[in-house]
Amino acid sequence: MQFRRTALVAALSVVALTAAACGDDAEDSAAEPTVAEAPEFEAGTTMAEIAEAGTLRVGTKFDQPGFGLENLEGEVEGFDVEVAKIIAGALGIAPEDIEWVQTPSSVREDVIEGDEVDMVVATYTINDKRKERISFAGPYYEAGQQIMVASDNDEIDGPESLKENPDAKVCSVTGSTPAEQIKQYLASPDQLTLFDEYSQCADSLRNGQVDAVTTDNVILLGFVSESDGAFKLVGEQFTQEPYGIGITKGDVAFCEFINDTLQENEDAYIEAWESTAGEVEGTETPELPEPAPCA
Repeated sequence: MQFRRTALVAALSVVALTAAACGDDAEDSAAEPTVAEAPEFEAGTTMAEIAEAGTLRVGTKFDQPGFGLENLEGEVEGFDVEVAKIIAGALGIAPEDIEWVQTPSSVREDVIEGDEVDMVVATYTINDKRKERISFAGPYYEAGQQIMVASDNDEIDGPESLKENPDAKVCSVTGSTPAEQIKQYLASPDQLTLFDEYSQCADSLRNGQVDAVTTDNVILLGFVSESDGAFKLVGEQFTQEPYGIGITKGDVAFCEFINDTLQENEDAYIEAWESTAGEVEGTETPELPEPAPCA
């Protein structure tokens, strides 16, 4: 299994500390996906090029428990990782032949446009602004934004509390949808602190530099589960976040291939969830959403 870190990523020491703290405590792991033997694709398609190359380059997160996290053995694990393996298997690519590229929120479109990856599976919310630069397959999961605070914090009980507490600092990640969505709930822009990685937000919450962290609830539940009781979620989710798989803009054939592959492997999808994010307390096994039309 290959790994590559993009030069645009900062604070790798933080990622390493997060991995060391979280580790690979889960007793179960996802079953190895079925790998197609010598699949045939139409010449000139992305599928044919990947199959011929014998490797799939996947951008994902390295710091998100349950979805994309580098463990103590230096391997990336999580639901996004397993979803990517299902797609790779349909291309005839075994897990050990996947090249994992660390892809934080701020560079996801960049690595696709720069041909550094074949696809991005990284808690990647589908929205119109991103569609101007890339295309999405999916959605394959639907999340919602929420707030995480220290367990002894009784002042913040949802996004509306941030405006009521103008001195409170809330942390999110550069280039993320949650960072944009939370702005309408702030008393001033100064309340928002941005980092490259959510692990940096969690560290800042733990040491008191910020009062809250906001992103999608399933990501926050992962941090809560690893916090030894230090963190909690407050309020209800206040957005809808459909996760898609980012690919080169206009590659309809590859988009349709990804959608068809997931729809045909729903049992593997459920198993992938239950062996990763589904092990986090408070999560529920999702139904695979109907894919949107490819364009």
